[in-house]
Amino acid sequence: MATSENAPRRTGVYVDGYNLYYGRLRGSDFKWLDLVKLVEDVLAKRDQNESLDGVHLFTAHALANFATHGRDSVEAQSAYHRALQAKYGERFEVIYGKHSFDKDGSLLPEFVAGQPYDRTKRTRVWRLEEKKTDVNLAISMYRHATQGRYDRVILVSNDSDAEPALEAIRHDFPHIMVGVIVPIMPPVLGNEPTRRVSGSLTKLADWVVKHLTDDQLQAAQLPPHVPTKKKPIRKPAHW
Repeated sequence: MATSENAPRRTGVYVDGYNLYYGRLRGSDFKWLDLVKLVEDVLAKRDQNESLDGVHLFTAHALANFATHGRDSVEAQSAYHRALQAKYGERFEVIYGKHSFDKDGSLLPEFVAGQPYDRTKRTRVWRLEEKKTDVNLAISMYRHATQGRYDRVILVSNDSDAEPALEAIRHDFPHIMVGVIVPIMPPVLGNEPTRRVSGSLTKLADWVVKHLTDDQLQAAQLPPHVPTKKKPIRKPAHW
């Protein structure tokens, strides 16, 4: 689809929900995050005539048996997704993968402090893995590129598994500008960063936001009550 010279550049955002949560939101007071506003704030600072047309969140349903708050965690995640969908309609969508775990547990090498790796010393553990998220994200990015849906794409992730998708887009659709927002904490002055920015992603990007500050996240929170056609959706009490 052709875009006129002065028209805003249609921008699509692809969020790795697992990476965002464990990279930046877990343990914070910012879980009720308005993803659309967060990215709109980033684009406003760029001032590059970009319109945020779609935010696509890739995640899996929380499992009560494995979540810190049990059933409350499941309900909190559902409320969060419904709140974003209620506020933004077709501009926001959630694409779900799934969790997989071995009911009998998985045998993994045991960690013993001060001892070298010994594959003969194993222990049986619960091993929970998120499935399909990376594949769903990669396929959606590429399909939207082939459809000419966006002029610019933004990846919110620090996971190098997204490298092949970005590399394919850069090669096959060189006119599409690529941005990366890295969901990690900013480094503390004088200290080494707790997480490092993925070089394999940033080398493929036209621009990079290397961390998300508390101020950025605080400025992009959903209201405590998100109105709907029926009763409002409330921010979870433990969030």
